[in-house]
Amino acid sequence: MDAQIGLVRALVPVTLTLHVRIPGDHPSVATLGDERMGSATLVDTQGILLTVNYVVIGGREIVATLADGRRFPAEIVAQDFESGIAVLRIPVRDQPVASLGDSRHLAVGQEVFVLASTGPTARRVAGGVITDVGPFDAHWEYMLDSAIQTSAFNPGLGGGPLFDLRGRLIGVTSLNLGQVGRFSLAIPVHLFIEHRDDLLRFGLVPDRIRRAWVGFYPQLTASGIVVTGVVPEGPAFRSGIREGDVILAVNFQEVATRQDLYREMWKHAAGEPLRFEVLRGDHRTIVEVVAADRAEFYR
Repeated sequence: MDAQIGLVRALVPVTLTLHVRIPGDHPSVATLGDERMGSATLVDTQGILLTVNYVVIGGREIVATLADGRRFPAEIVAQDFESGIAVLRIPVRDQPVASLGDSRHLAVGQEVFVLASTGPTARRVAGGVITDVGPFDAHWEYMLDSAIQTSAFNPGLGGGPLFDLRGRLIGVTSLNLGQVGRFSLAIPVHLFIEHRDDLLRFGLVPDRIRRAWVGFYPQLTASGIVVTGVVPEGPAFRSGIREGDVILAVNFQEVATRQDLYREMWKHAAGEPLRFEVLRGDHRTIVEVVAADRAEFYR
């Protein structure tokens, strides 16, 4: 770990561990479970925390523990499904907070480190370099125009801070990746900074069109874009899209990659119909799905 030990120790107080309980009937439980642990970072003296959204989706009871062992109830202030960042608040004032860096101007090869929770008061750190700052897409209808990929493997629970060597928060660590030299993904912190006022006031960005969401898991394979699963009771499930369907087109626009698929879908808003041309066995068919608002579905 190349980061100075003194710098890491100074940043430990801005980190927290989250313990989240979710009602058993919440739709996220099928994939994420009804009890979750995560990391978080204090970014405001009014008790504002940043973490990754999947940790707190559906959370009814959230307890945040500081590194000194103090425990606080946390409330969800905002959930940005497009970026994957969640904003929480705890009832503390004047606690040390992280300085926010400028994640719009990062360079491949820049040294960084992850400071993650591994238990209520335990923290671990891992260093590395930025390996990519380009687009990233994933199978849960998720894509970032710019994401931070780094060789610093996340040593603990998801949602913790990614720092530069000046101790500035530049990203929220999301997940570990299995690619050599690209060990973890972080969501750039500017995706919070640019919408901070709206997220804190409204819990969302009110002038942003709500993206079409259908609730499936597409993977790019040698056979094309294959549906590897669907969200129970989601729009795709209710409309008859099946696991194993190969997606050929959206609204009669051919799609060859997952990024193509998402871009065509997101030309439309929640509530609008999407027509998927799929290959099912040896037969082509059209399946119409009325898109939903993911935030409403998981509320």
